[in-house]
Amino acid sequence: MAAKTMEELVALCKRRGFIYQSNEIYGGLQGLFDYGPLGVELKNNLKQSWWRSMVYERDDVEGLDASILTAPSVLKHSGHEDTFSDPLVDCRSCNSRWRADHLKELICPSCGSSDLTDPRPFNLMLKTNFGPIDDGSSFAYLRPETAQQTFINFKNVLDSTSRNLPFGIAQIGKAFRNEVTPRNFLFRVREFEIMELEFFVEPGTADHWHNFWVQNRIKWWSEQGIEKNKLDVYKVPDKDLAHYSESTIDLMYKFPHAVEELEGIANRTDFDLGSHTKNQSDLNIKAKVISNTNSNAKLAVQDKQTKEWKVPYVIEPAAGVERGVLAILNEAFKIEKLEGGKERTVLAFKPHLAPIKAAVIPLKRNNEELVQAATSLKRKLQSLSLGRVLLENSGNIGKSYRRHDEVGTPLCLTVDFQTLEDQTVTVRDRDTMGQERIHVEEAPAYVKEHIN
Repeated sequence: MAAKTMEELVALCKRRGFIYQSNEIYGGLQGLFDYGPLGVELKNNLKQSWWRSMVYERDDVEGLDASILTAPSVLKHSGHEDTFSDPLVDCRSCNSRWRADHLKELICPSCGSSDLTDPRPFNLMLKTNFGPIDDGSSFAYLRPETAQQTFINFKNVLDSTSRNLPFGIAQIGKAFRNEVTPRNFLFRVREFEIMELEFFVEPGTADHWHNFWVQNRIKWWSEQGIEKNKLDVYKVPDKDLAHYSESTIDLMYKFPHAVEELEGIANRTDFDLGSHTKNQSDLNIKAKVISNTNSNAKLAVQDKQTKEWKVPYVIEPAAGVERGVLAILNEAFKIEKLEGGKERTVLAFKPHLAPIKAAVIPLKRNNEELVQAATSLKRKLQSLSLGRVLLENSGNIGKSYRRHDEVGTPLCLTVDFQTLEDQTVTVRDRDTMGQERIHVEEAPAYVKEHIN
């Protein structure tokens, strides 16, 4: 089961400390959100799972964490300064603004008027002053994507790691887009994070690797709790492709508001490395790139046998962290009927994504012996480095169980008076609500096996 409406998810996220509206006490800033105590754990767990699968579990990928501020020349030669815009229309009746490509008909969604301006390009990139004088001539962009910083570091990574094709560079980082109409909670925002791999391949093998990464990403999302039958593979029509793409596959997911893109896997050809390469005429660059670059680098590899230089093609799986968090929350959300007509709300996260891995609950609040025993057990479990373990000293077992069901905690361990006699605790499973008694010394291995 998933959430019936976006409002259902938004209410849960605020109530339980997952996500808040940014700057809320001053009315909020549209398209910006802050992650609360549980939200930051869920977000970090998703990123760690991606990094583990992309970097640690592969032998052909290196990591990178590049700067957010980006020189205008980088985004000039990447094509973003000229093409990174959305069609903007104004409603003459109510003065609201909309993206023209999001209007099914040329009618204002706010007031229903058809008196709209002609579409005009609206630049999505955000600028900031750079240097001591704010005269408009010295500025940098807040990067609209992480990819360009990966491409301009291609030679650095290649030289320092001695990689051969195929190999990849992975990066998770912030990006910024001045969206005309940010909407649908986390789905379309102005500040977000991207989990992105640039995988460099021999030009003639791009189709093979494109298909490989599509299948790889479907499998990974399935491991995060999104069933394969919930993902649709959509080939982006040629007319809708980004300026750098020869072919793009979008993985589409049914969010609470609509079926929309969760992740895109693009064949960027040799466009980007070619665009940032000096003396482009010396290389066999197939993509139409921007000439007269002032870069001083040759972003290419030399064939060991023929000694010819060639610009690799790039396959790019790129997913927004915020959209991933939204999809994971939606997929985990359940309302279950209990005996007696009662209900319980459950976030059935995969254990490795759960914000709280286990809660240790003393049966009686502030009972010194129980609290000491619970604190000792909590420390043992926390030392496993599986994630956050919480000491829940509320004194109400029933309410504690319901709370941890709602925030997605896989296991609750109750320390009671029998614990003081025989060193056993009650372990409750979130999904089955089943309980069993185990020895305190068995608890670390029990929790570790369940979470992993």
